[in-house]
Amino acid sequence: MPRTRTIYVCNSCGATSLKWQGRCTECGQWNTLVETVEAPRASSPAATALRAARPQQLSSVETNGIARTPVPITELNRVLGGGIVSGSLVLIGGDPGVGKSTLLLQLSEVMCASMPSVLYVSGEESTQQIRLRASRTGRIPDNLWVLAETNVEAILDHVEQSRPGLAVVDSIQTVYSEGVESAAGGVSQVRECTMALMRAAKSTGIPIFLVGHVTKEGEIAGPRVLEHIVDTVLYLEGDRFHQYRLLRAAKNRFGSTNEVGVFEMTQEGLTEVPNPSEAFLSERPEDTVGSTVGVVMEGTRPLLVEVQALTSYAGSGVPRRTANGLDYSRLLLLAAVLGKRVGLKLSDQDVYANVVGGLRLDEPAADLAVAVAIASSASNRAVHPETVLVGEVGLSGELRSVSQLDRRLAEAAKLGFTRAVCPRTPRSLSAPEGMQLVQVRTLAEAIARSLASPRAGE
Repeated sequence: MPRTRTIYVCNSCGATSLKWQGRCTECGQWNTLVETVEAPRASSPAATALRAARPQQLSSVETNGIARTPVPITELNRVLGGGIVSGSLVLIGGDPGVGKSTLLLQLSEVMCASMPSVLYVSGEESTQQIRLRASRTGRIPDNLWVLAETNVEAILDHVEQSRPGLAVVDSIQTVYSEGVESAAGGVSQVRECTMALMRAAKSTGIPIFLVGHVTKEGEIAGPRVLEHIVDTVLYLEGDRFHQYRLLRAAKNRFGSTNEVGVFEMTQEGLTEVPNPSEAFLSERPEDTVGSTVGVVMEGTRPLLVEVQALTSYAGSGVPRRTANGLDYSRLLLLAAVLGKRVGLKLSDQDVYANVVGGLRLDEPAADLAVAVAIASSASNRAVHPETVLVGEVGLSGELRSVSQLDRRLAEAAKLGFTRAVCPRTPRSLSAPEGMQLVQVRTLAEAIARSLASPRAGE
């Protein structure tokens, strides 16, 4: 009888240890070591075939291209890289309630039109619950099959027998294997079940989508080795207090990781947002102090976003800096540049910055919009109407050029903006038709050219 051994696996980085420790020696995280019982594996046909493989010349390997099945959901199709690849294993993560299961159920429904059948496996909901949720998202096809099962061996038997065109497992943390002596959701169970599903996808050519829970830090629960096993890792992001959801690719072996899909959560499920810029600016008031519009790039798509800032007297306490949708360190940097290089007195002011719509901006091209919004609130002067701001702010108060500036300006002009404040570039930049281009070198100059005249009585 094969002997088992007990090891401890870090739930954060996947490092192993022969004894329990309060702190992982690899990643430095506390209380992340999970007890795992390992047993030697018996030799399998797959392992035998692997040992029988022989190396061959790379130049002699035949390539027949990647077979993709287009997805009728345009935003999802863009993030996947043009469709679903045969035999691929795709992992979708996100916060609880963000819409992962809803998106995959809608995907299952629409793919029934181009596939013989689709199998939706749920380890968290009953078939009746799935039926109620499907009735809200649209018409239920006859070739959509549901299965409430958590045993991975039973799931693979159903996949082998029915041979669906697509399989969905919701979620991988609820699935367990009889050959692993630990509870479902443990490090060993998640890893072994994912490996079993990966082998099934590669051997049968059936694409499989997995749902993964996330930790408090927003990462897929379990060791990072789970992300290394799958072909594609998608994250569905969004604030439960806002209706918009962003789908990003953190890893994609068959396409780019720069694309983003935008959805809106409605009673009918997740609906596509074909023009995200217009949606994000639909409720923006005009001539408002502390409000600016910037242009960021999400993959190959330019997005116009509204940035709001508020400054208020801090009294005798330590001034606060609060960022919502922005990097906190970046806000501190911009506040310091405004005080040192522009002469804006913020040492006794609380500064609050917010990105409207639940978006999160990580691109430096949004620096100018954030800085001008703070200056607008501090001076109580609104930004010139129909003005868009693009540019990265340096520590010396200079403005630096950003990539794909022409595409950003074209998107702003398409939405009716007639004036753009941006860095002065070495090469000539032609403004879109009907747009005035204001090119500046410093942040101080950009603020002076962006803000309207003081209001009467000030």
